[in-house]
Amino acid sequence: MKLRIFPGHGLAGVCKVPGDKSISHRAALLGAIAHGSTDIVNFLQGADCRSTLGCLKALGVKIKESTEAVRVVGKGLGGLTEPLTVLDAGNSGTTIRLLLGILAGHDFFTVITGDDSLRRRPMARVIKPLKEMGAQIWGRANDSKAPLAVKGTSELTSITYTLPVASAQVKSAILLAGLYAQGTTQVTQPVPCRDHTERMLQAFGADVEVDGMTVRIKGGKDLHAQKVMVPGDISAASFLLVAGSVVPGSDILIRDVGINPTRTGILEVLDMMGAKIDVYNERTWNGEPVADLHVQPAGLKGIRIGGELIPRVIDEIPVIAVAASVAEGTTEISDAAELRVKETDRLKAITCELQKMGVAIEEKPDGLVIRGTGRIEKATVDSWGDHRMAMALAIAGLVASGETIINDTACIDVSFPDFQETLRGLGANLENWSDDETI
Repeated sequence: MKLRIFPGHGLAGVCKVPGDKSISHRAALLGAIAHGSTDIVNFLQGADCRSTLGCLKALGVKIKESTEAVRVVGKGLGGLTEPLTVLDAGNSGTTIRLLLGILAGHDFFTVITGDDSLRRRPMARVIKPLKEMGAQIWGRANDSKAPLAVKGTSELTSITYTLPVASAQVKSAILLAGLYAQGTTQVTQPVPCRDHTERMLQAFGADVEVDGMTVRIKGGKDLHAQKVMVPGDISAASFLLVAGSVVPGSDILIRDVGINPTRTGILEVLDMMGAKIDVYNERTWNGEPVADLHVQPAGLKGIRIGGELIPRVIDEIPVIAVAASVAEGTTEISDAAELRVKETDRLKAITCELQKMGVAIEEKPDGLVIRGTGRIEKATVDSWGDHRMAMALAIAGLVASGETIINDTACIDVSFPDFQETLRGLGANLENWSDDETI
């Protein structure tokens, strides 16, 4: 699938973005091991979250889907059953890493794998602490990459663990395993990273304590089903926020967006760059803060981004690079080497593709240097099979000097299935066509 984008007039209107991907994953996983039926409203119907549902079904969980909600019929702690086949996590690192934490506490054998991209991503960082708790896990590349074979145990032991790198997925896997462990499991993070797991565990009745950078969970306490309202995904909203900031004449209101403080790095970065974004109607859903975001164009300026801000903006770096390309001055991004082990090497990918569009961008070992000129050239570019790359390039195409063509855009369905339709609804001029069609 390809996407052709034509620059044009401003984007205007009211819209919503898909349900938060991180929260959708966690709601399904916790619902599966809780007592009772969990109804998840605004569940993200993207490929990654569909992978989580598929794995849970293979583990014996009943899932009922309707236009109103996804219902997960919980089996309680330890209630999952040994799958008859290999679990397929698709392209989803969240699925495979968080499921490892749950599988560690089940006394049966499982094999879990994913697509080519996921099989290249590092798993040792989550396998190491789970082995310390008593699970047996084997994998390729000296037990560091999928496919992974897991032999869990009903006798996990608690650990005290300090994350070497800030990772919400590793933290979450350990906390989920801690539900099954004897005693209290403690995880300390070097800098704050997204805390959706802690919030949702508390909502489901787990005995969780958050003390600064440390999270503790007591094992053996049952979870109880909840109705989960999933806020709009701020990572998805980031593409519209940048579009509204850089496309002249724009005026966009995005309703019901999650503004969890561990995820609002994009708002801080755009504010530092001089963006005009207002936050309205703040409220709380299931312990998660939610608001409406209003964005209008503004003259952006280059800034420096690094340190503790990076974990809270890591997924938004590709579209921030687009904003920096049209900003005045130089933007320097550092401490972001984690981007090299995402769906693709995003530092390399965004550098390569924006250079095709005439952007003065330089790749560093842990970041980027972008010299904004206010101009992006038309080009034919590639997504690298990465949903965030594809959408970032689409936003670049909205302010390019002419028609932009993006190859391999089916990957957008991973996190924002209605991305193209949302842009069209706001007035963007774009069209899809399959690889076997001619223009």
